[in-house]
Amino acid sequence: MGKVPDPADGHRSPVGGAHKDYTGAVYGSLLAASVVAGTASLGRFPRLEMIVLLLGTSVVFWAAHVHARLFGARAVFQSMSVADIRRACAEEWPIVTAAVPPAVAVAVGPLLGLEPQGTAWLAIAVAVAGQVGWSAAAAVGIGASSRMVLVTSVVNLLLGLVIVVLKAAFQH
Repeated sequence: MGKVPDPADGHRSPVGGAHKDYTGAVYGSLLAASVVAGTASLGRFPRLEMIVLLLGTSVVFWAAHVHARLFGARAVFQSMSVADIRRACAEEWPIVTAAVPPAVAVAVGPLLGLEPQGTAWLAIAVAVAGQVGWSAAAAVGIGASSRMVLVTSVVNLLLGLVIVVLKAAFQH
């Protein structure tokens, strides 16, 4: 019995003309902004706790995406190879790497003289900028028109601004 096609494979070009899939990076950036925005008052080490929340949450979501990719799109009881597992892990890894720049922003916040709340806003800004940047890179990577690059950038900026508005409305 042949392999069940992975829906994500429809977004990839054949080998030799392959392009980078930024879906996980866009998603991971939005996830990172949401984690920071949803962080209530933290304990004795707020910056360290925020970094652990950012990276830990991204790893959990990465694992969930890998699981969904491996099992969600496959027929029941279909076997998979170690190569399938490695490929799924690698393809979903941008979810984790997208959390690194906001985590770095949290780490350097004190060097910029920011209190924890200011550091949180910096991390959100970095995450939203990443989300917009990754979506624009994805559009450019598939040869989208300038108009479509602008549209995807604006849509992702608006999604990020929803997080900003929620953070401002429910300031911790």
